[in-house]
Amino acid sequence: MELKPPAITETGETLTGAEVVMRCLEAEGVEYVFGYPGGAVLYIYDAFAKQTKVRHILVRHEQGALHAADGYARATGRCGVALVTSGPGVTNAVTGIATAYMDSIPMVVLTGQVPTRAIGEDAFQECDTVGITRPCVKHNFLVKDVNDLASTIKKAFHIATTGRPGPVLVDIPKDVSQHTTRFHYPEHVHMRSYNPVVKGHAGQIKKAFQLLLAAERPMVYVGGGAVLGEASAEVTELVRLLNFPVTNTLMGLGAYPATDKQSVGMLGMHGTVEANMAMQGCDVLLAVGARFDDRVIGNPAHFAAGNPTRKIIHIDVDPSSISKRVKVDVPIVGHVRDVLHDLLALIKGTKDRPDPAALAAWWAQIATWRAKDCLKYDRASKLIKPQFVVEKLYEVTGGNAIITSDVGQHQMWAAQFYKFDKPRRWINSGGLGTMGVGLPYAMGAKLAFPDMDVACVTGEASIQMCIQELSTCKQYHLPVKIVNLNNRYMGMVRQWQEFFHGNRYAESYIDALPDFEKLADAYGHVGMRIDKPGDVEGALREAFKLKDRLVFLDIITDQTENVFPMVPGGKGISEMILAEDL
Repeated sequence: MELKPPAITETGETLTGAEVVMRCLEAEGVEYVFGYPGGAVLYIYDAFAKQTKVRHILVRHEQGALHAADGYARATGRCGVALVTSGPGVTNAVTGIATAYMDSIPMVVLTGQVPTRAIGEDAFQECDTVGITRPCVKHNFLVKDVNDLASTIKKAFHIATTGRPGPVLVDIPKDVSQHTTRFHYPEHVHMRSYNPVVKGHAGQIKKAFQLLLAAERPMVYVGGGAVLGEASAEVTELVRLLNFPVTNTLMGLGAYPATDKQSVGMLGMHGTVEANMAMQGCDVLLAVGARFDDRVIGNPAHFAAGNPTRKIIHIDVDPSSISKRVKVDVPIVGHVRDVLHDLLALIKGTKDRPDPAALAAWWAQIATWRAKDCLKYDRASKLIKPQFVVEKLYEVTGGNAIITSDVGQHQMWAAQFYKFDKPRRWINSGGLGTMGVGLPYAMGAKLAFPDMDVACVTGEASIQMCIQELSTCKQYHLPVKIVNLNNRYMGMVRQWQEFFHGNRYAESYIDALPDFEKLADAYGHVGMRIDKPGDVEGALREAFKLKDRLVFLDIITDQTENVFPMVPGGKGISEMILAEDL
């Protein structure tokens, strides 16, 4: 990426590189930096101790730092910031960086590096940070001159938060943080080879408008880009104005109210029958900030062959995402909110509307798919059903909590049964599918919104991957609620082994679990164990009444429960397995 030197403002102060880092973070309005100290970043940590404007959150593992910064960014829409040392600090952080990269989350990651004179000499705690992270960042920098530090950090924040967001890494050798420079902070950033398109092409928007008005079986497909692009209001207005059905991806939940009658639920591998069938059967599809990934449409050949006359309009800020997996008819590159604003202006400027009779027939077809009640489960069971727990969580919180999750069956049940009516209330790892994110995500969200209820829906396998962050929660008084759907299995692995591997549960059974109730107590929190359906609601209500305490609810659930519907790997979106089929 070729960079043009930005305009700079000189303050006249002489600062160390470490102090420059602090001033840059202050200038960007950073509230929290999540990190873990080490030798290569000690000058930066010393600078932290000399200021009060930027608060450092000391995690217990670098992976937790990246996930917490990621969770903060997902909850707020602002840029998350993490700081780790060189060598193992960096390698421990890679999973968190890759998680944010896959879901297009804006983050700036500051990493320590050995002194410039030692780079390439296999020095203590040295690794090729730029090389290691290149595949999983939007961009990265190695700063070899303290005079370039401020402008590089400015560029990092600009790149991370514009266009398709993503993590940007700045690698800072120890001597660079020690050297001094006149402090200059750029007011603007100009990069010749980085100019993301924001405004959609007027001609393409007009084509989309014409297709939408002519549609008889329309569908609006909303992805995480609508959340990241703050386009929820525009999506909602368009869907209601045209009386179209709408579906959200796992990452797009909350971009359109889940409780609204026009929502047909989540689509994809574990989506509803009505969402998947409507997606496959529509004649005009409007995709907003989505990427047609494998968990959404399954086999792309089946998706294309199943409805060859379908016309697809695709709005996305990233041109590389358009026609990547599915060929589209009307590509529109631009910020989704701006494009939808222009599209709405055209719709409002005419009295023409889609054929009401055709639309009524389409809604009638959708109603027949809805009648299958594909999310039903045994409500009379004497064992605790995980779906029941999520329904009660929704009821107890009034649907107003921030819900984080780890990855697995519990993630899908949370997505299916907690009805998200607002964006940025559902925080999970979609693209990379990273176990262990739930607790640090909850930490980041709770720091961002201390007055909101924050609950982490997790499983006994996932929670143990970053369980040391219970210590961080104690130190910083983060009273999140952990809802552990404990089925003593790596549930999603077990489900696939049941369906496709002859019930051979190879290494998916967890037979050496800790006593989570006692473990929570050992960390200074409140632990509860619930093993009867009749006790679930009371325990949840008690937990949320304890406003100033972290509560770990270890809920013993039915080991045999599976997530339905399910689209098997390699199958098409309409080739679902339902509970009633087994």
